[in-house]
Amino acid sequence: MRVIDSDGSQLGIITLAEALFKAEQVGLDLVEISAGAEPPVCKIIDYGKFRYQVTKKEKESKKSQHQVKVKEIKVKPNTDSHDLETKTKHAREFLVKGNKVRVTCVFRGREMMHPEFGHKLLKQMTDDLSDVGTPEAPSKMMGKTLSIVIGPGAKAVARKTPAIENKPKLGE
Repeated sequence: MRVIDSDGSQLGIITLAEALFKAEQVGLDLVEISAGAEPPVCKIIDYGKFRYQVTKKEKESKKSQHQVKVKEIKVKPNTDSHDLETKTKHAREFLVKGNKVRVTCVFRGREMMHPEFGHKLLKQMTDDLSDVGTPEAPSKMMGKTLSIVIGPGAKAVARKTPAIENKPKLGE
């Protein structure tokens, strides 16, 4: 195996017993860095410090990742067109930011007799959002709730510049 000393200098290709003996002499650990290499690469270092650095790198990489959240927008079968436009605008913002949107239509009382009104609303909303998101599955009726999940489309994630941010701020 190829062994690297604690100061970064190469000791060359030596046997496992020799590498363990050298690590023990210095009072450090022998850590396998690259098992897939030919020959395998090992380093004489303090294992506790090595684990600390690895977990630190993992935490740093997690910070840069965007967690996809599911945002929910609720409508009713008799929601007015202007209210629907406002809710669609909010859904568009969520999708542009890379989040999923669950649109739910809740039926109460006699509204259950006409589920087509809810289907019509969800269809209109998915059509309006088709440029930034795509439905993950057809709408489902669960009890008194009709829902659909819209995921961000490829265009939405690539663009990331919502038109809402271009509005002039107060005082400008």
